[in-house]
Amino acid sequence: MSRVRVVAAVIVRGGEVLAARRGPQQRQPLLWEFPGGKVEPGETDAEALQRELGEELAVEVSVGSRVGEVIHRYSWGTICLVAYRCALVRGTPMALEHAEVRWVDSAGLASLEWAPADRPLLGSVVASLPGATGGSR
Repeated sequence: MSRVRVVAAVIVRGGEVLAARRGPQQRQPLLWEFPGGKVEPGETDAEALQRELGEELAVEVSVGSRVGEVIHRYSWGTICLVAYRCALVRGTPMALEHAEVRWVDSAGLASLEWAPADRPLLGSVVASLPGATGGSR
């Protein structure tokens, strides 16, 4: 089985991060994920994220530093999921291909039912949020 490279966006606004709920017709229906998608041949991770977020959320983003990487085996194949910190440049996220998109704080992230590949990224994402350690800025 081949490994598929998938990129995900960690878009932070204030102390909240954007979470996307998979559509009912998709693999892993109605589970939450960080939005993104498959890297196509010849694309960089940043190019794939910019394309996917334009298609899925109707937004333009700038891609920043890597947040984390997970290799996950599903029954249908293995993915290498790489998450990047992204900033909104233009647009308001809309659920064009997802059932729902929502801004959530660290407590909200922990309460959602995440896709298995996204779950290991939660610790790094929460730690990167402003005020995550309980200290003041």
